[in-house]
Amino acid sequence: MQKERYEGIDGLKAYSILGIALMHVLSNGGFNMEGFIFKQLIPAFANLVFLFMMVSGFGMCCGYYQRIIDQKISIEDFYKKRYIKIWPYFAMLCFLDLAISPSKESLFEVFANLTLCQGLLPNMHIEVIGVSWTLAVIFVFYMLFPFFCFLIGNKKRAWGVAATALVFNRLCEIYFFDGNHIVDSLSVGFTPRLNIVYDAIYFIAGGLIFLYRKELAAFASKYKVIAGAILLIATVAYFAIGSSTLTMLFFCVTALIYTIGCNRVGVLVNPIAKFLGGICFEIYLCHMVIYRMLEKLHLVHLFKNDLLAYIFTAIAVICGSVVFSVCAKWFLNKIEAFIKEKLNNRRVNRV
Repeated sequence: MQKERYEGIDGLKAYSILGIALMHVLSNGGFNMEGFIFKQLIPAFANLVFLFMMVSGFGMCCGYYQRIIDQKISIEDFYKKRYIKIWPYFAMLCFLDLAISPSKESLFEVFANLTLCQGLLPNMHIEVIGVSWTLAVIFVFYMLFPFFCFLIGNKKRAWGVAATALVFNRLCEIYFFDGNHIVDSLSVGFTPRLNIVYDAIYFIAGGLIFLYRKELAAFASKYKVIAGAILLIATVAYFAIGSSTLTMLFFCVTALIYTIGCNRVGVLVNPIAKFLGGICFEIYLCHMVIYRMLEKLHLVHLFKNDLLAYIFTAIAVICGSVVFSVCAKWFLNKIEAFIKEKLNNRRVNRV
C-alpha cells in the first residue's frame, strides 16, 4: 500500500519552516526595528508550529491510517519506523548542543531528549534544542496514533471528537491551566502549547481533513481562486481579530485545504519547495544551533544597521541550516549503510 502524496505539502512545510526561522532570529537577536512586518507579521510566524501539527496529523493518516485500521502494520514496526526516522539526527544535534554549552543540567536534558518521551513531562522546559518542544508534542501524538485512528474511525465520531477537543482546548485556557490545577502554572515559562491535550485539536483537524481529502482536494483544485480567497480572509482575520485557537484553526485548515488542491508547478509545487520541504524537520531542529554558533562568533550584529544585521543573520541561519541538514543526513545515511553491511556480513559468515 503506497503512501498518498500531495505535492503542495512540501511547499507548505518549506515556507512554514522559513517563517519560523525568521521569527526565531528576530526574537533572539534583539534587533530594534519598527513596522507591521517586524512587530506583527514575523512574530506571528511562531504559531506556524500549529500548522506543522495539523500537517503531521494529516500526513500520518495518509501513510498509516488505513494500515493501522486494517492491521497491515504491526505496532512494533510502526514505532520502530518513528524512532528510526527521528532519533539518529535528533541525538546528533543534542550531543552537539551539549558540546557547545556543557553543563550538568544540559546532560540531564539530553538524556530526556534521547528517550523522545520528554513531551510527557509536566510543564516541560528544556533548553537543549529548545525548539524540540514541538517534536516532543508530536511524538506524544505518535505514541497515541493507534488510539487516534480509533477516534477518527468514522466521520461522525471524528466530528464529535473534534468538538470535544476544541472544548477541552478552551477549558485549558479558562480553567485548567491556572494555579489551582497546575503546579507552578503561573511561573514564567509555562506555555499551554506544550500540552498534548491543548494541541490535540490541531492533530484531529488534520485527521478530519484526511477523511474528506478527496472532496476537499477536488474543490481546492477546481475552485483555486475561491480557495485562495478564503485563505486570504483567514489570514486577514488572524491579524484583525487576534491570535486565538479559532483564528489559528481557521488559517491552518484553509491553508492545508488549499495546499492539497495544488498539483501543478507553482509557488507550492516546485523543485526548491520540494527540496526544502523534504528536510524541513532537520532545518527546524538545527536552525537555533546554527544561530547560537553565529552568536558565539559575534556575527549576529556584524552590521551596525539592525535591518542589515537581521537580513544577514537570517540568511546565514537558513543557509547554514540547509547545508548542515544535507551534510548530516548524508553522514547518517553512510553510517546506517556501514552498519547494515557489517550485519549482513556477519549473517553470511554464520551461514
